[in-house]
Amino acid sequence: MFLFLRHGQAKNNVEQILAGRTTGYPLTDQGIKQTEKIADFLKPFDISAIYSSPIERAEQTASIVAKKLRLDYSIDERLTEIDMGHLSGMTFDDMFAKHGNIFLKFYEGHPIIEKNGIESFASIKKRVLGLVEHCSKKYYDEDILFVTHMDPIKSMLSTVMQLKPESLYELIIRNASLTMFKKEQSNLSIISINSMSPERYQKE
Repeated sequence: MFLFLRHGQAKNNVEQILAGRTTGYPLTDQGIKQTEKIADFLKPFDISAIYSSPIERAEQTASIVAKKLRLDYSIDERLTEIDMGHLSGMTFDDMFAKHGNIFLKFYEGHPIIEKNGIESFASIKKRVLGLVEHCSKKYYDEDILFVTHMDPIKSMLSTVMQLKPESLYELIIRNASLTMFKKEQSNLSIISINSMSPERYQKE
């Protein structure tokens, strides 16, 4: 099984900033608590390996989970956050005021995405699927954990479900939640989306 874990709540999530790959956006105290709880959720799984995005908030999440599960983790660039190009560091409000709904335009493949140096959704899909294919060959019928960001997870969901841009835009992957896939024959099927500790479903 392939388990995709979005990092816990980070400073950029609270401040609604397009952080991209810039530094200085660690987990919040709440994000650390979320991560510790999802690590407990993961204990019954027989996880063989943990791969993490190199971005601080994701690696911090991977480190907490790995420690609780008594495993090591490896950094893999294919799990990294989207490159926000010229928009890195911009607030959501400023982005909407200047460029409109960049999030929807991103999934539509609008020319404004390339113009601003933002990584395309197709590029994210290619690198994430490349890692999944690599792990399919390296590990046989084992549980592998990938610690990453919202759009790499959405790229997996889009591949399996053929989601339209509007659906991708409206889909929210919660901080410190699990989205799980299983390879059956040559196809991937979705096991769950946004799995979290039970009390979080009532609060969010």
